[in-house]
Formats: sequence, structure tokens, C-alpha cells
Amino acid sequence: MNVTSEMEKAMQQSHGFGYSEYSRKLDLRIQVEKRRQREYEQCNRIVNDLQRRLHP
Repeated sequence: MNVTSEMEKAMQQSHGFGYSEYSRKLDLRIQVEKRRQREYEQCNRIVNDLQRRLHP
């Protein structure tokens, strides 16, 4: 995968390390993917809650 400077910057800001370290260390990948999954599930709960409130 070709990593752009914007992607590298976003990875540094979001997780505190770059793509090269992310790709080398399995524990970091697992940590990042668990966090992404939690955020995804949290966003889905928020959307579902808002939909229930707007369309009772």
C-alpha cells in the first residue's frame, strides 16, 4: 500500500505511531483495530438512538 503524507499524519495524530510501526507490530494493529471497532459500535448506537427519538 502506498502511504501518503496525509495518511501518515492522521495515523500519528490518532494513534501516536506511523504506518511502518503499525505494519511491523501485531500488538499495535490489534490495539488499533479494537479501538476502531469500539468507535464503530458506539457510533451505531448513537445513530440508532437518534433514529428512535426522531421516528418513534
